[in-house]
Amino acid sequence: MALPKLKADATQARLAVMDLPAGGDANRQAALARVSAMGLPHKRDEYWKYTDPATLVQPDAPEAALFHNDEGPLFDEIDRVKIVFVDGVYDESLSSDLAAEGVEIGLLADALSADIHWAQDMYGTLEVRGQVPVERSLAALNTAFATNGAVIRVTGQASKPINLIYLHQQTTSDAALHNLVKVEAGATVTLLETGPAAARFSKTLEVDIAEGGTFHHVRAQGRDHERRAITHCFARVADEATFKSFTLTVNGKLTRNETVIDIVGDNAVAHVAGACLGDGADFHHDDTVFVTHDAVDCESRQVFKKVLRNGATGVFQGKILVKEGAQKTDGYQISQSLLLDEDSVFLAKPELEIYADDVACSHGSTSGAIDEDALFYLQSRGISHKQAVNLLTIAFLAEALEEIDDQELADQLRNRLEGWLSRHGS
Repeated sequence: MALPKLKADATQARLAVMDLPAGGDANRQAALARVSAMGLPHKRDEYWKYTDPATLVQPDAPEAALFHNDEGPLFDEIDRVKIVFVDGVYDESLSSDLAAEGVEIGLLADALSADIHWAQDMYGTLEVRGQVPVERSLAALNTAFATNGAVIRVTGQASKPINLIYLHQQTTSDAALHNLVKVEAGATVTLLETGPAAARFSKTLEVDIAEGGTFHHVRAQGRDHERRAITHCFARVADEATFKSFTLTVNGKLTRNETVIDIVGDNAVAHVAGACLGDGADFHHDDTVFVTHDAVDCESRQVFKKVLRNGATGVFQGKILVKEGAQKTDGYQISQSLLLDEDSVFLAKPELEIYADDVACSHGSTSGAIDEDALFYLQSRGISHKQAVNLLTIAFLAEALEEIDDQELADQLRNRLEGWLSRHGS
């Protein structure tokens, strides 16, 4: 059967069990039209050749057993605004009062059903921009059908971080969240995201950063072993604005994180980084990044590290596009994997596409095993094999963790990594 026919049939089967929610009608209808025109992804599509999207596309969510552990909530010691979603549904009883100095917080459903709201003009706009030159039909599907999410307008220096907490309590939950963040000129905010969310989770985050604004994003994807997730982050970065995002992923059956950054203002900065620990042949983790430079004297960094063992699979697809006229661009991209056995696999596709002549761009990708000399040295000093492997693993991930500006947040993630390795290490 020809690929267009396969995609059309899969798309119609998925849409047949879904109903457009109320609110945001024009944007939802436009998104639905994009999905129908593009078709949902297939493994034979160029940007899906390393990752099989079948379980993300099928009509029903595959069952995912709940994961229980005795770890306390991440970032629990930090004073923050908590916005809690349980299997994709907002839970007011578990959430904080949605108020903080320098920021206005609301819910997507309320914003799209209001007579007038800033979110109505923003909803889906960055997702549309992110469809070129690569089609991202699962993001359009999210825009069409997501019913829940947070809408955050940052008007000044946010007095505390905002923590979106995603809890998973039903083994067959199929959740779609769409979050909007609008950072006004000169404003600053830190957004935290934690938790597994659902058996199958679709999440889109649109971030619009005005002149001189700063957006810090730290995400820890939940520990559930059987969860599946497709996430998209679309960001537009204006003059002298800053976008920084870091993601830690541990466990999960299938995770695909797509980040699409459009640098449209001079002297802007955009960093995206990730650290991943994968264990087992049913672990598959995919980072797909597309950064476009369309302004002068801007900087971007992509730093991704994956530690894989027992047959786990890691994927990195990263691109830097420098448009004509985007002189003095500084673009850096590195993707590396540490393979702790001969069965694990790392697949990488780094790309540069440059149409300006005064730039400094580089990319690199490496895979390797534990340094036997370093391992021998540590063991010769009385450190056990397991402890030595854990120390070298943390050292390998350090460059990605250093992308987090807030040292307290970085230390908490590092402590969680060390605890996980000590319990599950070789």
